[in-house]
Amino acid sequence: MLVVDCWAPWCGPCKMLAPTFEALAKDYAGKVVFAKMDTDECPKTAMNLGIHSIPTLIFFKDGKQVERMTGAHPRANIEAVIKKHFA
Repeated sequence: MLVVDCWAPWCGPCKMLAPTFEALAKDYAGKVVFAKMDTDECPKTAMNLGIHSIPTLIFFKDGKQVERMTGAHPRANIEAVIKKHFA
């Protein structure tokens, strides 16, 4: 179970999302793995994942992408996706 935050340091909405992402990572520690990928540092990976705008959260289950969210969503929306796929 993995949630990847695709972001960049210059991205305002990414900065807004960061505290929520970090809080969720803490709350779901041991249940869901949270990772951050700087799209500026990993452009080929971002391209392979089809990242066209940031922030983008990609949710993986059993190694397969099950959902993605683009934009700085509120915690409740992100948590709903986590519960839908990982609970």
